[in-house]
Amino acid sequence: MCLGGYIVMPNETLLLLGVNHKNTPLEVREKLALNSGYEAPLQALGKIDGLREFYLLSTCNRVEILVLAADGEDVEKTLASFLFADSLPPEQYEQFLYCYRNEQAVHHLFMVATSLDSMVVGESQILGQLKEAYRWASAEKSTGPILNKLLHKSFSVAKRVRSETRIGSSAVSISYAAIELAKKIFGSLENKRVLLIGAGEMAELAAEHLVGNGAKNVVVANRTLERALDLAKRYNGRAVGLDEILEQLEHVDIIISSTGSPGIVLHKKEVKPLMRNRRNKPLFFIDIAVPRDLEPALNDLENVYLYDIDDLSNVVELNREEREKEAIKACRIVDEEALKFKDWLEGLFITPTIAALRAKGDKIRQMELERTLPRLKNVTGKERESIEKMASAIVSKLLHDPVLFLKRESCKDQSEMKVSLFRSVFDLEEKQ
Repeated sequence: MCLGGYIVMPNETLLLLGVNHKNTPLEVREKLALNSGYEAPLQALGKIDGLREFYLLSTCNRVEILVLAADGEDVEKTLASFLFADSLPPEQYEQFLYCYRNEQAVHHLFMVATSLDSMVVGESQILGQLKEAYRWASAEKSTGPILNKLLHKSFSVAKRVRSETRIGSSAVSISYAAIELAKKIFGSLENKRVLLIGAGEMAELAAEHLVGNGAKNVVVANRTLERALDLAKRYNGRAVGLDEILEQLEHVDIIISSTGSPGIVLHKKEVKPLMRNRRNKPLFFIDIAVPRDLEPALNDLENVYLYDIDDLSNVVELNREEREKEAIKACRIVDEEALKFKDWLEGLFITPTIAALRAKGDKIRQMELERTLPRLKNVTGKERESIEKMASAIVSKLLHDPVLFLKRESCKDQSEMKVSLFRSVFDLEEKQ
């Protein structure tokens, strides 16, 4: 079949190979990460023989190459060597590498796009990463009709999963669970003020979720002022010292604490008098430190809500069970869409033969009409039109069953061999 001048051949294979968080340790993955971006690797891929189209994805949890290539083991070996370069010898990297072909490659891509293959099922970042990688591939003109269709379909499958399931609606990370609880207390986080006590990774992630949900005026209190300044700058906030925490409590709404301190950082007796100054406006404390930063007795104060790491873990576990139920529905959608794309792809190899058969039937019809009509005397224009219609109908009816044979499921197994036999039977080899 010709797509915009591009001939799809039956001896070409969709091939996807890569490594991910499931089977490859971080110390191996980080050697493959494209720290320099996509441009240079895509250009290097373009120099590999046998690749018709190619696409590259690199995230902190996976590096994958998707190609449309000529059949042959050499392409697979070359791509594996390209992926690992000098980081590992083949006898070592083979244990980490996975490789999918044709419908399996399509299915895996859809699983990735819908986050069903992610470390956190239901996370939304992966779709944006896929689209960003596609923008680079498009800019380098490394994708063509097949991969363009496949990647756009992966985006729409992800959208369908989001709209038809609740896979992304429940928190399955500690930081996001904190935001879910905050919403239950405040209703909306719009313009809520945040104080971070400590500047660790989990506090940073929680702050990112809070700001993403509308929170403003982030204040960072940390033992190291430089670290506090760096984090505050990221959220257009302010940095203060640890000795200024009590003063800040009068003005904020949400406090996230993760200092790594060996003892309690904030006690009930220190917060109690501040509530009068706040006129009992709610204070929401999230203690994600181990050992705990905040005295559990804070929960005894009116309009003070304190959640520690165990509370958040319980929320995460409940939501994980809910999300796993939704993942079953999402997998069904992926299976369905992968089968649809498989049918479309197989149709590309069948369609040229159907077109060639119909063209040959039309050519025979035209030749016979040109030979017969001049011999008929006194034929009116209307009668001539009726004869032409009858000839067309005869050809259509004769070709109906052969075309159905090509399209039916029984022809899809070993379709290359059957299509080749079909072309021989109808003498269509010159159209191949």
